[in-house]
Amino acid sequence: MIEVKTAAYRRASFALALGSFLVFCNLYMFQPMLPLMAEKFNASAIEINWLLASCTLMLALTLVPWAVGSEIIGRRKVMMLSLFLLPFTGMAMLLTDSLIMLTLTRGVMGIALAGFVAVAVAYMAEEFTPKAFMIAVGGYISANSLGGIAGRLYGGFATEYWGWDIAVIGMAIASLVGALLVSRLLPEQQCFTPKRGQFRNHNKRVIGHLKQRELWLAMLIGGLNFALIVNLYTVMGFRLIAPPYSLSISLTSMIFLCYLSGTISAKLSGRWSQHYSPIKGMVLGTTVSAIGMWIAVYDSLYAMVVGLLLIGSGAFFTHSLAYAWVSQKAKVAKATATALYLVHYYIGGSLGGFYLIACWQYGAWYGVLAGGMVLYGLIYLLCWRLHRHACSLTK
Repeated sequence: MIEVKTAAYRRASFALALGSFLVFCNLYMFQPMLPLMAEKFNASAIEINWLLASCTLMLALTLVPWAVGSEIIGRRKVMMLSLFLLPFTGMAMLLTDSLIMLTLTRGVMGIALAGFVAVAVAYMAEEFTPKAFMIAVGGYISANSLGGIAGRLYGGFATEYWGWDIAVIGMAIASLVGALLVSRLLPEQQCFTPKRGQFRNHNKRVIGHLKQRELWLAMLIGGLNFALIVNLYTVMGFRLIAPPYSLSISLTSMIFLCYLSGTISAKLSGRWSQHYSPIKGMVLGTTVSAIGMWIAVYDSLYAMVVGLLLIGSGAFFTHSLAYAWVSQKAKVAKATATALYLVHYYIGGSLGGFYLIACWQYGAWYGVLAGGMVLYGLIYLLCWRLHRHACSLTK
């Protein structure tokens, strides 16, 4: 197995982080564009949200099929197929000039993205030693955050200065170059043997994971957590573009630099789990994120930035711990288990957008505050249930 501080570890962890970076650049490139695209297509905020939601929703719905496929043909093959599909699906967006077709193409992009996301952590869990895995998964999720930041900043600036079509072309070229580099660096699997002809067994394992309460509760935590973080940032974008701030798309996209706090906290989560309870860490992360939402209520750009920093750091800390929890607690079919976690995660992000945007349209940030606290309360309840269940298993 791959040990920490070895050449194989450095190559594998960098390749996985780069793949993750590319995936999340493509996934979130359109998020800062939403207000501008709403104006272009004469659509409401809820209607234009489908450009982001279609991608995340299709990603969520195809994670398990990709994971099951990886049990049959191998993790690495699935990851590489996923990455090489990105430039082609990206360029396909240029072939349409209607919102409906662009939304459908973004949905196809979500299917392509799902392959890498579904199996990357399972690859690490199987190929890395336990110590190397805990450190590598924190770095992998940090790359998620960096990719999301870079994609959003690039999307905002490129769209304002050159147009959304040029932004898409540039991302497609970067995705192709990155896929070639990952293919060269990522080691072949040594600790996993694909198994053919067991489709029925894989379906049973999906059901088995959902029946395992310590897994399902963590999956629900991940879904609610993501519904909050990604959509609180989306709503903040609409808030800053509207009067009295009236910021440009490029300036508004700068708020996604606040995700850097999540990059740091995701990395720290691996250290936390080695010394303290992961469930207590999820509670801590949720509390930090909730405090950030309350601070952001003030009509001050400084308060909003501080609030977003806390939202990002707390939510990514919770996500890293919940994600690692599912991967470690799953006794069999780890790729399927982590894919199921991400199904909950991205469905939460997709549906949460419509929920929080509706709260924004109904009651501005105070409406978002009220709606957000409902979701935070549910996360606390799930953490308590997970703690009780974990304690019952140790008795």
